[in-house]
Amino acid sequence: MALIAYDEADAAAFGATRHLGDEALRAWREAIAQHVDLGPGARLLDLGSGTGSWSRALRGWWPRAEVIGVEPSAAMRERAGQPPALPGSAEAIPLDDASVDAVWLSTVVHHIPDLAAAAREVRRVLRPGGPVLIRSAFAGRHAAITLFRYFPEAIAVLDRYPSVADVEGAFAAAGFATVALAPVPQVTASSLRDAVAGLRREAHTPLQLIDDDAYAAGLRRMRQAAESATGPVVDALDLLVLR
Repeated sequence: MALIAYDEADAAAFGATRHLGDEALRAWREAIAQHVDLGPGARLLDLGSGTGSWSRALRGWWPRAEVIGVEPSAAMRERAGQPPALPGSAEAIPLDDASVDAVWLSTVVHHIPDLAAAAREVRRVLRPGGPVLIRSAFAGRHAAITLFRYFPEAIAVLDRYPSVADVEGAFAAAGFATVALAPVPQVTASSLRDAVAGLRREAHTPLQLIDDDAYAAGLRRMRQAAESATGPVVDALDLLVLR
């Protein structure tokens, strides 16, 4: 089930606070490059491209390839810049059959109402042998994500997300098999103090879906911890790769 629909406020908060810095992006480039190498003429689909940060990163990493963003939220597309993302969804991808060499989905699967339909659409547009790369926080895998230490009520929201097994099952029915699953550590903020200062509730689905008292209590815990915390904030999301 889709947990939220991104409106103007959500898109603004996401664009302002959820784009990763260079160090975090390097970690993801290294992880992704183990599974895909896009040469001249290759096409990569950024499915659920949001405000376009991943499309821009992917174009920079593989400048000879074409990166195509597809995003259902008009508010998110308006903030994505150029070239514009195409309107569409995971269940209705506006591309021809066998027209892309790889598919990237970042923090998207929990917003897809019908994973089985999405898997069939990805199978349709992906050329044989191409990888599907899914970056996500999955149900039951919260321990390495900082926010859940301070907002424990949000764990129940995460547990409404698809699990790894849920995603694998939906994609297996469309002919895919898992080839890799690994956490990728990323520097999310230079310090916990900076993480608190930049936190926008609207940019985080689990924080939107807890009540106001739980959010306020978590914010107090996070601010208190930031007074003495040292070092960067390092989180780990999973990279699930299927072919």
